[in-house]
Amino acid sequence: MDKFIITVSREFGSGGSKIGEKLAARLGVECYDKVLIQLAADKSGLSYDFIKQTEEHATNSLLYNITAATSFSNFRTMAFFDTPVNDKAFFAQAEVIRDLAQESCVIIGRCADYILQDEPGLVRLYITGSLDERVRRAVQYYKIPCDGADERIKKIDKSRGNYYKYYTGRVWGDIQNYDLVINSSFAGIDGAVAVIVTMLREKGVEIKA
Repeated sequence: MDKFIITVSREFGSGGSKIGEKLAARLGVECYDKVLIQLAADKSGLSYDFIKQTEEHATNSLLYNITAATSFSNFRTMAFFDTPVNDKAFFAQAEVIRDLAQESCVIIGRCADYILQDEPGLVRLYITGSLDERVRRAVQYYKIPCDGADERIKKIDKSRGNYYKYYTGRVWGDIQNYDLVINSSFAGIDGAVAVIVTMLREKGVEIKA
């Protein structure tokens, strides 16, 4: 496999972002997470803060039926300026993701598994974990107050699921949409990276370290 694109979908607090970062470092490629917001802002002319606030929230319109179903390869020819502002942010990120996928890399979230579904060398990961462990990580690393942390996590996951459903028409977390699902509560962060590296070797990816 000369080129590979690894997309990481993750439940909040599962450590998916950290797994993606460590995996990219192990493979010697770039990992794209929050930097995608700035790149999309530069492309669309929208503010960084606006995209950050809206990137994981679907609107109430039926735009998916007429626009999100359009091939992303046609992004440049779409009537972009007639598109609702929330969807401009999504399509800008989609175009950035397609550009970055010209080289091997790891991409965190943002429907990249769907956007790049026809890309050769695509490997789609989903990271899950027990609620107790995700609460512990959210409190420790994201400074979420312990009281009500479980409900906060469920709310964030629901938001991610709505966003994914709105733009892809698919169910977020459905194992049929992924090539490998890992429970980080069982595997741990480093263990998850080791499992992914082993799979990539089996698929013909050359691992230098």
